[in-house]
Amino acid sequence: MSHADSSGTDATNRSADSVGPVARAPSGSRWRRRLVWLTCAAIVVGVCSFLRFSEGQRGANAQSERAAATSAGESALPRVERPQHDVMALVNGQDISRRDLIDACIRGHGKDVLESLVNKKLITGHCERRGIKITDEEIAAEVDRMAGRFKLGREQWLEMLEKERGIGPQEYARDIVWPTLALRKLAAADLEVSPEELQKAFEQQYGEMVRARLIAVSSAELAQQLHAQLTAQPERFPRLAIEHSIDVNSASVGGLIQPIRRHVGDPNIEREVFGLAEGQISSILQVAGQFVILKSEGRIPAREVQRDQVEQQIVEKIKDEKLREVAQTLFKQLQSVATIQNVFNDPQLSKTMPGVVATVNGDRITLKELGQESLLRHGEEVLESEISHLLLRQELARAGLTVQQADLDAEMLHAAELAGVLDSQDTMDLNQWIEKIAAEQKISRAQYINDAVWPSAALKKLTAGKVAVTEEDLNRGFEANYGARVRCRAIVLGNMRRAQEVWDKARQNPSVEFFGDLAEQYSIEPTSKSLRGEVPPLQRYGGQPQLEEVAYQLQPGELSGIVQLGDKFIILLCEGQTERYDIDQTDVQDILYRDIYEKKIRLAMNRKFVAIREQARVDNYLAGTSQAPVQHSADSSSDVRRDASVQPASGP
Repeated sequence: MSHADSSGTDATNRSADSVGPVARAPSGSRWRRRLVWLTCAAIVVGVCSFLRFSEGQRGANAQSERAAATSAGESALPRVERPQHDVMALVNGQDISRRDLIDACIRGHGKDVLESLVNKKLITGHCERRGIKITDEEIAAEVDRMAGRFKLGREQWLEMLEKERGIGPQEYARDIVWPTLALRKLAAADLEVSPEELQKAFEQQYGEMVRARLIAVSSAELAQQLHAQLTAQPERFPRLAIEHSIDVNSASVGGLIQPIRRHVGDPNIEREVFGLAEGQISSILQVAGQFVILKSEGRIPAREVQRDQVEQQIVEKIKDEKLREVAQTLFKQLQSVATIQNVFNDPQLSKTMPGVVATVNGDRITLKELGQESLLRHGEEVLESEISHLLLRQELARAGLTVQQADLDAEMLHAAELAGVLDSQDTMDLNQWIEKIAAEQKISRAQYINDAVWPSAALKKLTAGKVAVTEEDLNRGFEANYGARVRCRAIVLGNMRRAQEVWDKARQNPSVEFFGDLAEQYSIEPTSKSLRGEVPPLQRYGGQPQLEEVAYQLQPGELSGIVQLGDKFIILLCEGQTERYDIDQTDVQDILYRDIYEKKIRLAMNRKFVAIREQARVDNYLAGTSQAPVQHSADSSSDVRRDASVQPASGP
């Protein structure tokens, strides 16, 4: 639902230790976290996503890059080279060679890297034929413009890119800024912004908004029944949303959704809601196979901004959006008239052209170029994964264990079961699951098994028999899932001084309406701010013990003190408690056991990997880092204490 998808958080408040199947194995601590989550993570969209070759690009082959730069009028930029060591890492004395790392990079990323190399040849050749040149001054101005869009100085922007994206200044200028400027010049006529487009974008960003509640159901008959009740008793909208709406995020907060803007989501919803008076119920709208009823909770006035001060920023945003579409069209045109041979994916052609991975209008791209480019872009990431794999293999050998095909199949079947992928006979369809992962993550079957399934199966082997579900775990899990929850509103502040100021205001007038006004004005957390402090009901043992302890001591209408959680300061206003589920614990004991065991085994697997890593000697010559085994104190009871602190199931 376009206007409701970010209206609230999961009412179950699952902790970060819930589980599912991994899709890939990223580097460092991220790799470890994936083993805990074991869920299909979305591929991160890189800077300049309109262009495949600029996504995650970390450089290019020196000779081909300089030739391309010269032909396109780009001045030669400093080359970012990787060390030429034959040994890229030593893991407990066992080496990972440069050749092995390049092969791993090509296996994991060769297809995408090759596509980017082909695209780069296409665009540089097209620029050369059109006489288009990009100067150093234009590149510098574009870097400054991008930094300004994020309200950063040039150095801060470049430092952020290198720290968070792993893209150095030269790489950024050559591999992202230059292609962007080239495309703008090639498609200048298609990037003009009309007055109508400008007005629409201005209204979208700064115009009036409507605060609203939503109920979505799948039955037209139920929608008619609810509509009749709501027309007669509009004040029942929150309760009926909780009881009937299938949009879980908004239902958990009484149907509240993010304020609706113009020109953002479904035009029928926007047209309807902007025609409602405050408190009025909409007609029944059919949207994406669902039947939707809305209630207006009032208007948020348009922001008072001087149009001439923001117009250039809006124009640039529109042009960037158009550029993505134009880039796709341009590449299709260039590809349609170019002669491209993909040797890399053609085993027969590879035999006739050894050492070549593609040709573009007769120009060859060699396997060596592809390897160097893959290493340059993805070397550090892939090397971390290779180090992790080697550490696990070493640990398995020490324990006299091996991962068999049956272990891999069991892990994938378990992942498919957790994800609900079933065939027509309601049994796990392993092939369907692997196809689903491959399609979503754009990886091959072999890559999924190697980067995700094998590490998970290995760690499960190493932790087997070391996890137990206690009676206390089951009792806590039952209370978390089926017990009463505290309904409250919350204001999240960023410092104690402001929290004290807001708390004093709330204390003087502890009404729900005034508290909502304060949340809307002061809360720094976007959801609670836009929903006037409404948050999903707080459950027992949901992973926030400090907040839960305070919330469960409050009576309806009572204001909490200031609760500090990390660097945030939270104020609660209690609105009562939900009713307990009328369920006997014995009826759900098996479900609770499986859920708790799953969480505890994943926690144990994560701790095992951390321990393996901490006790390893790893010299990473590519990243220029070295790690010696961590010396722990003689207090061997720490693992026991950590096991005892595992939270039970925290959601149905």
